[in-house]
Amino acid sequence: MALIDISMLDPARTVVVATGNAHKLTEIEAILGQVMEGFRFVALGDLGDFADPVEDGETFYDNALIKAQAALDETGLAMAVADDSGLCVDALGGDPGIHSARWAGEHGNDAANNEKLLMQMADVPDAERTARFHSTVVLVSRDEDGEEILAGNGDCEGTIAHDLRGTNGFGYDPLFDLADIPGKRMAELVPEEKNAISHRRRALDDLVAKLGA
Repeated sequence: MALIDISMLDPARTVVVATGNAHKLTEIEAILGQVMEGFRFVALGDLGDFADPVEDGETFYDNALIKAQAALDETGLAMAVADDSGLCVDALGGDPGIHSARWAGEHGNDAANNEKLLMQMADVPDAERTARFHSTVVLVSRDEDGEEILAGNGDCEGTIAHDLRGTNGFGYDPLFDLADIPGKRMAELVPEEKNAISHRRRALDDLVAKLGA
């Protein structure tokens, strides 16, 4: 697919979304567009081949902000949205948290990450296997007066199962029993079902509420 020419965009009416994921772009545009009428949302990956910033923050907010600010630096546009998310397991003191994607050592190795989680949770009783997916979405805008930052937060509650089930989703979805839909794993939901209750959806709704305030 041909790249979008940045010079043809209106810097004041364009929001760059720090992702190359078309589904994430669609979800973010549909939700934030409710209160940001007239803005065009474009994925960073559609504007060029940019290096990933070093996500060395200590919180989800830190890393989302790093990605949003990097997107503005790379493109010269005035507004950017980025999210950072992960799985927080109570019995593990909140781990894997911000390290969720690379917990077993290799970024994005879902099989290794899930295997590590099962090993870490092997002796944890059912009543103590509570966990949640967390997302922080950050919207950064810049002008001659400086930088403004708004953030939304969302959680999807559940428990860690003893085995893998389901073929949809990614990451830890096959191990996550949903509190909202008892008996269902996150990996058993179709995208529309997942998007309706996901941590990112709730973080975006939180951000929309703050934008509309």
